[in-house]
Amino acid sequence: MATTSVPGDIDPFLREGFDHHRRELTGYCYRMLGSPSEADDAVQDTLLKAWQSYDRFEGRSSLRTWLYRIAHNVCMDMHRSPQRRARPMEMGPSTRVDDVVLGEWREETLFVQPVRDEEVLDLGGDPADVATARESIRLAFVAALQHLPAKQRSALILCDVLRWPAADVAVLLETTVASINSALQRARATLEQRRDEPLDTRLDPAHQELLARYVDAFERYDIPAVVALMREDAVLSMPPWDTWLAGRDEVGAWMLGPGIACKGSALLPIDVNGTAGFAAYKPGDDGRRHPWGIQVIEVAGGRIVGHHNFIGPDLFAHFGLPDHLPGRGAVDTHP
Repeated sequence: MATTSVPGDIDPFLREGFDHHRRELTGYCYRMLGSPSEADDAVQDTLLKAWQSYDRFEGRSSLRTWLYRIAHNVCMDMHRSPQRRARPMEMGPSTRVDDVVLGEWREETLFVQPVRDEEVLDLGGDPADVATARESIRLAFVAALQHLPAKQRSALILCDVLRWPAADVAVLLETTVASINSALQRARATLEQRRDEPLDTRLDPAHQELLARYVDAFERYDIPAVVALMREDAVLSMPPWDTWLAGRDEVGAWMLGPGIACKGSALLPIDVNGTAGFAAYKPGDDGRRHPWGIQVIEVAGGRIVGHHNFIGPDLFAHFGLPDHLPGRGAVDTHP
């Protein structure tokens, strides 16, 4: 969906209210749609529709509720496709390195996409509240939300994530409190079946030490050291390919095999999907390092359990990252 141009003469009250709620609206739309670019489009379209219908806003609900109702309807219009976004681990069994055939990239619309924390979360609040909020944008949680029917998904996001009272959600969705409570019960039961293991908190100094060791090992391309930081059942994924690998030995074999082209890469730390992430820049023949992929590193029990790589330079612009890094020229990509 293309971003819609919004007129500059929007009523100041509407503009101020919209700007105040923009981040949380973006977070709502991202959890609904599973894509930050689609969430941006939805929020932009929400403002346009609010501007076009502002003369009909009678104040019977709060401006916040009214904007959310518009955003919800925009998300519904954007979510007509029967194909839900998912992670590669939900698309089929894992593949052994010896059997991998990557082929062409799959459509971006098939995959849950990563998002910057600051785009959808207020990171300036109480650290405990921020940590809880980060749980609600984990890749696994956002992917699980896509299994819910639209009404259940919206009710759960509003009530359990954003902490709206059920009565307010009923007003927003134009239904009854009993209907919202029923939708919540079914949604929670579905998510319980798809619950992923909790990840380590980023407030733990040991977590930061692990990440520092990972960056050092990866940038030196010391793959035995990288693998030593992983749990035995760690997984690696590479959207927009739907291939994924299971087990640290397979991950190590990949990095020293087909993935050896990443040797010499530089990593920039980013906050992504409530956990640690890195923008990976591969060396090129022109002496610079170029955007390659966004790494989402998931840690549980003091070990890396997920190494998810979102391949392609387009995400770098969305994350506000540089289009290249200085380098030392081309590197030998042979082990």
